[in-house]
Amino acid sequence: MVNRFIITTSLDPFTRGLDYLYGVRSLALTPEMVGVVDDLDARMSICTWIGDHIDGVNAQINAYLQRCHDCFHPWEQRPVQIFAAPLSQSFGMDGLCNLQTDPAAILIDVGQVVPADWLRLVAHEYAHAHVGSPGHHTQFEKSLAHLCLGLAIPPPPDQPDAKDWLRSYPDCVATQNPLAFWRGEG
Repeated sequence: MVNRFIITTSLDPFTRGLDYLYGVRSLALTPEMVGVVDDLDARMSICTWIGDHIDGVNAQINAYLQRCHDCFHPWEQRPVQIFAAPLSQSFGMDGLCNLQTDPAAILIDVGQVVPADWLRLVAHEYAHAHVGSPGHHTQFEKSLAHLCLGLAIPPPPDQPDAKDWLRSYPDCVATQNPLAFWRGEG
């Protein structure tokens, strides 16, 4: 079953953006992980911005997804889809990989990190998709190290407490206000 969704271009930007958010909510581990939909104050400006700009943002992170794919032989590549989405701050994540969808779905909150670090964020989530399991274990570390070498990102250092620091590797520079990006302010 493929969980991709279609957003028609004939809708006004607000409706197109709201439809998009509901679509990515269907790909999250739980719909509440995608924020903004229930926030009436922020919804109008964010949905309108998404309706006008999400195709360009998704094109960029899809290019990064392809770069991750290119680090592996074709027979090692798993089917993965990727979308930008404002993730709810209450979950404390800037990206997630849902392995329960077909293909696996990566959601990246591009508003939480500076654009120069989007590739790093995609690589981290792609490593989860590549090994086909959540968690920051040895197989994840090997996949991430392989990706880092292929993407010219410093590989994770070999440390005994890998589970702790692998959760946020590679390092990304956080933005001051994640929703500013989604409002078109950053």
